[in-house]
Amino acid sequence: MTIYLYIILGYLIVLAIINFIRARKIRSQEDFMVAGRKLKWTVMVFTLICTWIGSGTFISGAEFASKAGFSALWLSAGAWVGIIIIYFLAAKIQTFGQYTIGDILEVRYGPLARLFGAVALIISFTAIVSYQFVAGGFILNVATDGAISERLGIYIAGAFVILFTAIGGMVAVAYTDLPNGIIIVLACLLAVPFVYGAAGGLQGAQASLPPGYFAVVNSQFGAHPTLKAMGYFLATMLLLLGVQSMYQKFYSARSPEDAKKAVAFWTLGTVLVETLVVVIAVFAYSKFKDQIDLSIPKEGGKVVLLAARNLVPAPIGVLLLGAACAVVISTGMNYLLSPSSNLIRDVYQRFINKSATDRQLIGLQKIFIVIIGIVAFFLALRLKSVLEMSYFAYTIYGVAITPSLIAALAWKRATKAGGLSSIISGTVVCIGLKVLAGVLPPEMVPEGDPFGIPIIFPALFVSLATLIIVSLLTKPPKPEELKTFFPDK
Repeated sequence: MTIYLYIILGYLIVLAIINFIRARKIRSQEDFMVAGRKLKWTVMVFTLICTWIGSGTFISGAEFASKAGFSALWLSAGAWVGIIIIYFLAAKIQTFGQYTIGDILEVRYGPLARLFGAVALIISFTAIVSYQFVAGGFILNVATDGAISERLGIYIAGAFVILFTAIGGMVAVAYTDLPNGIIIVLACLLAVPFVYGAAGGLQGAQASLPPGYFAVVNSQFGAHPTLKAMGYFLATMLLLLGVQSMYQKFYSARSPEDAKKAVAFWTLGTVLVETLVVVIAVFAYSKFKDQIDLSIPKEGGKVVLLAARNLVPAPIGVLLLGAACAVVISTGMNYLLSPSSNLIRDVYQRFINKSATDRQLIGLQKIFIVIIGIVAFFLALRLKSVLEMSYFAYTIYGVAITPSLIAALAWKRATKAGGLSSIISGTVVCIGLKVLAGVLPPEMVPEGDPFGIPIIFPALFVSLATLIIVSLLTKPPKPEELKTFFPDK
C-alpha cells in the first residue's frame, strides 16, 4: 500500500461523513431528487463540471488520446457545442420544474414516450455507471502499484458510489461535487507543465510519436477516420443535449438566472479541463508507449494515472489521482441517481402507485439505486474497453432520446406519434447494430464499427427521419398542448 491510497481513502471517508450529515436533512422526494430546488449557481457550476467530467474524460478520453492523439479532442468538442446550445434552453428547463426528462416527454408525446424513454435511459446510464466502476479499479490498482487488483478496485469503487448515492440523493451528489470540481480543475492545471516537461516538450513528443498524433484527424484511427471523429463528436453532443443528469441539475437550481449563469461558467470549466486531460494523455503516452499495449483495449485508459505516479511531484500526483477518483465517484453518483429516478417517477409513481408517500418513494428509490448499481457492477466485470462502452452508451441515449427531447422544447410541429416513433426506432437500430457488431467477424468491425461505419450515423438518421416524417404526416398538436413549452406563442 502507498500514501496515495491512504490519502484517497481518507478523502472518501470525509465525503461519506459529509453525506451522512446532509442526508439527515432530507424530508421529501423533492429534496432527494432535486435538492429542494435550492442550489445556487456557484454550487451548480462544479456539480455540472463533475457530472460531465467523469471517467469518460480521464479514462476513455485518455484511451482515445493514446490511440489517436489530439484527434481525441473531437470527443470533447461535441460536448462543448452541446453546452453552448443548452445555454439557451437552461432557463426554460428550470422553469418547467419537474424531476426527469420523462416528465417532458409525456407532456409532449404521451405516457408511452415516457415509458420507452425511461427504458433507453436506464440502458445507457447503467452502462455509464459500469465503466465508472472500472475506472475506479484502474485508479486503485495504479495508486497501490498493483497491491489492489483491478477487480478488487471495482468492488471498492462500486461500494462507495452506491453508498453515497443511496444515502443522500441529489443533496449528496451536488455537495460532493463541489470539492471534487475544485480538485479536478486545480489538479489538471498543476500537472500539465510537469508532464509536458517530462516528455521533452513538443519536440520530444513529436520525435516519439507518429505525425498523426498531432493532426486534426489521425488518419490511422478507424476504417474511416473522419467519420470516426465526427461520430464521437455527434455522440457526445447529443448525449449532453439530452442527458437527464444535467436536466435534474437545472430543476435543482434556485432560479432560471442561476441555471443560465451556471451553464456559462460550466462551459469554461469543461473546455479547460477536457483540453488539459488530452494534453496530459498525449504527452504522457509519448513517455509510456513502450509500456502500454494498445492491442489490449483498456490499457490506453491508464496513461493519465501513470503520469500521476511517475511524471509529476508527489503532491500533484496525489491531487491528480484524487481528481480521477473524484470524477469516478461524482459521475457514478450522477448517473446512478438518474435511472433510479426514472424507475420511481416514470414507472412506479406514474403507472403503479400514484398515491405513494414521500417516505415510500425515497425508500424504494434507494432500493433501485442498489439494484442498478449491482447490475452495473456485473457489466463492469465483463467490460473490455471503457472507450467502446462509453461510445455505445452515448450513442443509444443520443439517438433514442435527444432528438425527440429537443424537438419537444424547440419544435412546435413535433407530434406524439413522431416523438414516440423516434424514441423507439433510435433504440432498436442502435441495439441491433451493437448486436451485429458482436456477431460479425472482427475484420468486419474495425474499432467496434460494423463495416467501418460508426453506429451513430445510421441510428441517428433513422431517429431523425421518423421524428420529422411521422410528425409532418400526422395532425399538429393543439395550442393548449404547447402552452407549457411555448407560453408566449
